[in-house]
Amino acid sequence: MINLPIHITQSQEWGEFKTKMGTPAIQTGNLQFTKHKIPGTPFFVGYAPRVNFEKQSFSWTELEDIAREENCIVVRFDVPNVIKPTSDTNGANKIIEKLSSKCIKSPKDTFAKYNVLLDISAPEENIIANFNQKTRYNVRLAGRKGVTVNLERNTKGLDIFYKIHAETAKRQNYIPHPKEYFQKMFDTLSPKEIMHILVAYYEGKPIVSWILFTLGGAMYYPFGGSDHRYHKLMASNLVAWEAIKLGKKLNCNIFDMWGATNDKNHPYWGFTKFKLGYGGELVEYIDSYDFVINKPVYKIFNLAYSTFWKLQNLRR
Repeated sequence: MINLPIHITQSQEWGEFKTKMGTPAIQTGNLQFTKHKIPGTPFFVGYAPRVNFEKQSFSWTELEDIAREENCIVVRFDVPNVIKPTSDTNGANKIIEKLSSKCIKSPKDTFAKYNVLLDISAPEENIIANFNQKTRYNVRLAGRKGVTVNLERNTKGLDIFYKIHAETAKRQNYIPHPKEYFQKMFDTLSPKEIMHILVAYYEGKPIVSWILFTLGGAMYYPFGGSDHRYHKLMASNLVAWEAIKLGKKLNCNIFDMWGATNDKNHPYWGFTKFKLGYGGELVEYIDSYDFVINKPVYKIFNLAYSTFWKLQNLRR
């Protein structure tokens, strides 16, 4: 069984960043949620992503009291950091029972329900030996072609990342976070040596860039981008390998690749297959749950929220 850490989105440092972005972080016990305004109303949604119920303790009574004080209609436990049980002996079953007694299932997940987790505690030679043969070939090919990877802990790296990330978002038809989001993230997390930017260069030109987080023995890969004109150089494969080596250097034992799919017909299968090439495990998390505080407003909110996402899907 994979020993999952307390997720970075539940850390004090992440709460500090989110507060700077205008979504105040509220703590009760070892739990953290952020407040998100429901437009045109005096109400808020409390958002508590990736809670590890095996390692984070809190009082349900205190949570309800604080949520009411903050005018939250619900606290959403979005895709808890608990792997779905594969047998009755798995501790996740008790967590599901507890959540089911206090909450109702959420109508929508924000975080991906699937993820790729890679154990990077082994020696480098063991890790690379466990790569898919094509992945191992591509890592070496990028090096032979002259691709180099630098760690950029500076505004230059941030500017490079955002330019490549925004171009990737346009090409793949999704809406990226604004530059301000990444700037505040950088200003908050980089001085604490939590945020790292890797940039792949070819003939002096940046062609791939990733943002990585390291905290509590885990490395995370939440954001990336690439210049599609250079895709045959396999620079992303080399960046992933350099990320693994960086994680080991920073005493991380697990590489959390942030999100994946189990559906081979889904648009996300391409990057899922890419991530699985490094020998990680495809895992499924338990369902999201809503701790409802204001039932009448919650019902109206869910109806409006559902309509919004239907319109978004039509737009895409």
